[in-house]
Amino acid sequence: MDKVEMKRYWVIAPYDSTKSQIFERVWEYDSANGTIALGWIELGDISEIEEKSELESLYKEIYGNAVAQSVVTRDVNALWAFYHEISPGDVVIARRGTKRIIGIGTVIGPPFYNEERGRERVAHLTEDFYSRFMPVDWEKKELEFDRIVFSFYTIYEIPEEKYLALIGETEDSDIPEHTAEFALEKHLEDFIVKNFESIFQGRLELYEDEGSVGQQYPVIGSEGMEIGYIDILAREPCTNSYVVIELKKGRESDRVVGQILRYMGWVSGNLCQAGESVKGLIICRELDERLVYALKMVQDMIAVKRYIVDFQLAD
Repeated sequence: MDKVEMKRYWVIAPYDSTKSQIFERVWEYDSANGTIALGWIELGDISEIEEKSELESLYKEIYGNAVAQSVVTRDVNALWAFYHEISPGDVVIARRGTKRIIGIGTVIGPPFYNEERGRERVAHLTEDFYSRFMPVDWEKKELEFDRIVFSFYTIYEIPEEKYLALIGETEDSDIPEHTAEFALEKHLEDFIVKNFESIFQGRLELYEDEGSVGQQYPVIGSEGMEIGYIDILAREPCTNSYVVIELKKGRESDRVVGQILRYMGWVSGNLCQAGESVKGLIICRELDERLVYALKMVQDMIAVKRYIVDFQLAD
């Protein structure tokens, strides 16, 4: 029996969204020519490299051994996916920043390298051009979200259910049984973000990435697949620490503790620089015995805070 190839879904940033003039030119070019492109021009044409270890060695040779291994892994995975994992028939979501889709397309051919087209793509506005192209049949579909839905990674894979949720064909299936508590704490998350400074009185600061605050911050695994979202990502200036904040949202205590530890591990390996650390904070309505026991062994790393809802009617 022939093997059935499964369609995969990839998020790609056409260019740095903070450079508006170049980004608009680049997307105009991609839309008109049916392409998407990837950078790292210093590496040259790597289309003949067949081993990921060889690609990693070349990357370190060009960019130096001082680059953090987490960054090396992230970039090498991106390049490897572009040449060896994305296939015709796969779906590409072009993002602008972390909250906006500007196009959705289908891959229609293999990647190719062309420096002349790379320069043409940026209209000679900069020497920072992308020369690795992928043919894509684009549908100009624009969607904007009121929260972060994309990572800052240049290219990564998302599961099909995430793609369907993004385009509005399904809803988030990760809703616990205690739906009333989930709904309340979803509103609480928005409230905390909007009133962050007054709630934490300067002790914590919301993390910002590409101009967006760290609410529902995407977490990308080592193989380039999106594996979850941090409810709120913050910084604690006095200790030079990242703080992963999770609302319990009706989830089982074991699950929320395991999840926050996983996210803390990811932040440690992907965001923390020398001298930085990571902490956790769980916010819940009520403490339960399972949560208390689960946190006993990590109480120096993860704090817990209860929230109180004060609801009154007045004439």
